[in-house]
This record gives sequence, C-alpha cells and structure tokens, in this order.
Amino acid sequence: MLNEGDQAPNVTLQAADGSAQPLAALRGDKALVLYFYPKDDTSGCTREAIDFSAQLAAFEAAGAGVLGVSKNSPKDHAKFTAKHALTVPLATDPDGSVCEAFGAWIEKSLYGRKYMGIDRATFLIAADGTIAKIWRKVKVPGHVDAVLAAVKAL
Repeated sequence: MLNEGDQAPNVTLQAADGSAQPLAALRGDKALVLYFYPKDDTSGCTREAIDFSAQLAAFEAAGAGVLGVSKNSPKDHAKFTAKHALTVPLATDPDGSVCEAFGAWIEKSLYGRKYMGIDRATFLIAADGTIAKIWRKVKVPGHVDAVLAAVKAL
C-alpha cells in the first residue's frame, strides 16, 4: 500500500489515442493529480469528471495536470468525453496493473456479492515524483475543491 511521501510507481498508461504513456512523461516537471474511477458514464464517475473538467484551468494555473484513470477502453473514453464535453484527459489501464500499483484495485461488495473493482481514489504527485497526498474511498461532492486546495498548498 502506498503512503504519502512514497515515490509514485513507475507505471505506463494507455493514452486516449491508444499510445503508451509513462507516468513520468505525463507529469513532466509539474505536479499531477491522478484520479482513479470505476467506470465511464456512471453517475458518480460522470460528476467527478465534470467537476475536474470545470476546474482544469485552475489546476493548471496552480501548476498541476489532472488525469483520470479507469479500465474503460480509449473508445469508451472518447464517447464519455464527447457526451459530457469533458476537458479532463482520461487514460486506460487495460490490464489493471496501474490500479494495482497504486492500491486502487480492491475487493468490493454489492448486495452481498463480492467482486474486484476500482476504488475511487486520488493521488497528488508532486513534481519530484513523490506522493504528496492520497484520498481513498472518495466521496465526489466537494472532492475536487479539496484536491485543488492541496495543489495550491504544494
């Protein structure tokens, strides 16, 4: 399990265009907000993506990029982005290795049925690659504002 202060795992995501994107290249020389969400076009995931999109310019002005991650395909992401006019970039973790590296692949329970799925979690990765802040089991209302405040405090 990752903790604040740990180095972010050196993982590779699949970008919207299908290309491989190492996390370090996505971050560049700025902070990165990496948020994991269960599935495109579900109510909580849609609200979170819309909220991050609405504040994307504020994150960039504060020196951080934002990237949403799920196991949905690039094609699904493109439909989701177009349907809701999202501006926040989305990446795909087709094999779940990035979710596992960040501890966001967990056992869940719904109506007594246990299954594996993505935990709604957000990681603020500082420009030096260390994890500055972690939010697990995220509740969507007010979350983006809390993350933006943490970015501004870096």
